[in-house]
Amino acid sequence: MIRTESVRGRIALMVAHCAGMVDLVALPVWVGTLISVYRFDPQQAGLLVTLFLAGAVLASLMLAPFFQALPGRIVATLGFAASAAGFALASTTTQFAQLAVLHAAAGVAAGASLSVTHGTIARSRNPHRLFALVGMALGVFAIAFLGGTPVLVAKLGGPVLFQAFAVVMALGAVGAALAFPVADTETSAQGTRAPSRSLPPAVWWGVLGIAAMGLVQSMTFSFLERVGSDRGFGLEAVTGVLIALGIVNLFPAVLAAVLEKRWSGRSVLLAGPALQAVLVVLIMNSTVFGPYAAAAAVFAAVMIFTHTFAFGVLARLDSTGRAMAATPAMLMFGAAIGPILGGTLVKTLGYGSLGVAALVIDALAVIAFARIHSAHRVSATVQEAA
Repeated sequence: MIRTESVRGRIALMVAHCAGMVDLVALPVWVGTLISVYRFDPQQAGLLVTLFLAGAVLASLMLAPFFQALPGRIVATLGFAASAAGFALASTTTQFAQLAVLHAAAGVAAGASLSVTHGTIARSRNPHRLFALVGMALGVFAIAFLGGTPVLVAKLGGPVLFQAFAVVMALGAVGAALAFPVADTETSAQGTRAPSRSLPPAVWWGVLGIAAMGLVQSMTFSFLERVGSDRGFGLEAVTGVLIALGIVNLFPAVLAAVLEKRWSGRSVLLAGPALQAVLVVLIMNSTVFGPYAAAAAVFAAVMIFTHTFAFGVLARLDSTGRAMAATPAMLMFGAAIGPILGGTLVKTLGYGSLGVAALVIDALAVIAFARIHSAHRVSATVQEAA
């Protein structure tokens, strides 16, 4: 029996996290390729990615309540394998309708796998640290993907992107089949685990905050490459920014692990959305390469760092693992809206409108995160009185 604390189990979870969270890395190349190679307009390109993310949300919402009864290895293996098949088929067509169906199907399959992956991480002995570890793996993956894929697409055409996705999902399936671990049953909060109990109100506020940040992340990240290209910064310069972004992404999860006991989770959750909004304004309004490049390079890191702290906070509030099994739904509910919302705003109002939208949405995220601890205190008081 492979445990989450074993080397094999951790490697399998790292590979699964990279495959399931491919959108967090690939959105600029994904949307950019659909626009520049497949000749879809920003709204259509955003819709295709939205269908993938919406499929992942649907799968996560359906599976999360039953996480404790699911055979994690089987679900992860079959889900990633099905997603690989969907992307392989997507590489053979340029028809919007066919790509739409395949994106949605691949999203459902990948979302199912990611749901059991995050639920398993949540029921490890130290969810914050393990989530930081898989986040580090995502940073390494980002460097390879963002450094190589744009060049390959430019040389070999759009289908290469979907073939790359298929390979990533296939690796996720192989890793899950060989070493996907079982969720730990012994945690510091084992005695409080009650599968039938409703989730605490504080968890729902956290879900809302993460969803709002995920919306801003995907809305902006989808057009990060396009805004740079349309401003005339050039393919080489923009690709360099994406590579720099991948390198920077190596560090936020490491820092989150190191600072787990040193920084207040509440402070991180309040500062994260505010910083995210400022970066969006810079990226979408800068006509000079320097500010654009600096803001873009650290943009995804803010989400990774903040979400690692959020994962740890919410995992402590809900020891059953059900809430964290719904992590794909939290992230991707907002993320699913992001590409189509971003595409619509860019098409009708221009890139600057994304900055205004980010300010509004991230303000809601700050309010939601602020409510986590107040709601938790109220809940604890009620339980003590009972």
